[in-house]
Amino acid sequence: MNLRKTPRKSKLHKAIVVRLLCLLTFIIYALFFVSCSDDDEKIPEEYPGTVIDLGTHKLMTYTVSKKSKYLVVFESGHGNDHTSWYSTGKSSEILYISNFLDSDVLLYDRAGYGKSESNTEPRNINKLRSELEKVIDKFANGRKVVLVGHSLGGLIIRDFAIKNPEKVAGLVFVDASHEKYNHFSQSQIDSFYTTFKADYGQNSGIALETLQLIEDFIYMEGLPNLPDVPVIAITSMKIDAEHDSADRQLWYDAHESLKAGVKDFTHIKTIKSGHFIQLDEPMLVLGNIRLLLSKLP
Repeated sequence: MNLRKTPRKSKLHKAIVVRLLCLLTFIIYALFFVSCSDDDEKIPEEYPGTVIDLGTHKLMTYTVSKKSKYLVVFESGHGNDHTSWYSTGKSSEILYISNFLDSDVLLYDRAGYGKSESNTEPRNINKLRSELEKVIDKFANGRKVVLVGHSLGGLIIRDFAIKNPEKVAGLVFVDASHEKYNHFSQSQIDSFYTTFKADYGQNSGIALETLQLIEDFIYMEGLPNLPDVPVIAITSMKIDAEHDSADRQLWYDAHESLKAGVKDFTHIKTIKSGHFIQLDEPMLVLGNIRLLLSKLP
């Protein structure tokens, strides 16, 4: 028996398929357009923030409350405000993050970033962690937190977890800075500071935090292991003009050392993203935060 279709039947079949696909595409587009129009009417252009007064300066925070068991807290990297977590560039994305995780979320701008006021005290990890504690105390309401830290934010959440183990349910490190990899000379720091001071001002967060980087990595060397809570580390292994395979292995090994003393440790590597994994592969980051939440009691 010849199973091959006749030319006439084949052409008719293709015509029907094309028409159905066109119709389906139109329906999807129409639904998407209506949905987006409705959402645009409901979501403000800029997601509203809440000011927290620390006494010496005020910080701007951004939260979504779903009355969940845990509070997910996002800590940004060096030079970044809370918008570094928005892969779409729209502040309404905070609602999507909260809904996807089915959890309360908290983002904020450290001093000298975004709409937060500056603070001229030494902006070292110890200081940044102490301010994170105050922000969390304002919104946690006795709940444990899941901390998510990118780049320098990884140092801040490490210090918080070690100093406040009873408050932490889990940790997610997104291409986090680490003292076993990051080594800067004083001349490099001076050069960075001069540039940032000229571009952003001497009291900007990025300029003042830069002055403390050498001290910060020395400080981190003296800290004990993380508390034994679920930990996920996501590492960029993407090779480019500045990072060869040997360099990326050193970066991976630095993150791998975070598992010391941790029973539930997951290390994920990606070659699709650069340093800002949360922007290049947002679902990789959000999916693993949700995975960690699913493990918690």
